[in-house]
Amino acid sequence: MKTRSFAAALAVACAAFPAPALPADTISATHVFPASLIYARSFLDYVKKANDAGKGEFAIQVRGGPEAIGMMEQPGAVRSGVVDMVYTPCAFYAAVVPECDALSASSIDGPTARKNGGTELFNQIHQKRMGVYFLGWVDSGIRFSLWSTKEPKFDGSGHIDIKGFKVRGNPIYNAFLTNYLGAQVINLNSAELYTALERGTVDITAWTQIGAMDLNWDRYLKFRILPDFFSTDLGILVNLKKWNALSPKTREILQRVAIEHETASLQALQQLWKKEEAELAKRGLKTVAQSPEASKKFVAGARAASLQRMKERMEKAGGMENYDKVVQLFTPD
Repeated sequence: MKTRSFAAALAVACAAFPAPALPADTISATHVFPASLIYARSFLDYVKKANDAGKGEFAIQVRGGPEAIGMMEQPGAVRSGVVDMVYTPCAFYAAVVPECDALSASSIDGPTARKNGGTELFNQIHQKRMGVYFLGWVDSGIRFSLWSTKEPKFDGSGHIDIKGFKVRGNPIYNAFLTNYLGAQVINLNSAELYTALERGTVDITAWTQIGAMDLNWDRYLKFRILPDFFSTDLGILVNLKKWNALSPKTREILQRVAIEHETASLQALQQLWKKEEAELAKRGLKTVAQSPEASKKFVAGARAASLQRMKERMEKAGGMENYDKVVQLFTPD
């Protein structure tokens, strides 16, 4: 009798205090950069906002960054379904989605692309070419600069002369560095660059306007060379089969919060750049510029290199139907 009474009491207690409801959808995620870097922190901010909005409906579970899945392997991992969601530069999988080069070359930002139909077109292209849903172009509006450990050289026309400099390469800007500047690049991912700068195996690197201090590269970088060029091309991808399997409410929340984050991250990073620019100057970093005419050619050369590579890749992939539209939407000026 006592046992039965205890069981009955336990049943009543459980009914009075039910276990917390588990989310209907669980979404695994990784981010391409270490969590200490501003871009990863921005993605984690998106995850927090999405999870807060979707409590009880879904939960994004972050597995980590490049320590969980390598930088260059993450696009393939979300494509194959090893992970459900990835935050990564479009350039890292441009061999599969050639139109990614348009983001690097773009003269607009994420919210503008959302309004003019560019993001929706990109989503359609990503679904067709890669089997992923392109949730949003976030952390946009930040440009790239050339950063140097040594005082740069300029030719008679005021154009940067990198002969004799050891230049770090990356998929985003290799075509430009080699074809336009004539650089012999050393391919390194961002995690390896600190050691390369410390040892003097790299003199010049292209990098975004922000983030150098997060990575402690400012210990060795002494010059920032204008003009700024290219654009950040960071996006959030979801495996398409996973996306279609999510509840309509989950999809609505994920998309809505991503659209909000496109604008919020743009504004936050612009404010951060102003602070970092001032702080770098305090730390002794000097900003030098190419001549006005050389600067125009430099920016045009960077864009032309990206668009030419996009064209070649699209021709090879046998799908040129979106070339003109992509160029028009992402490089309207």
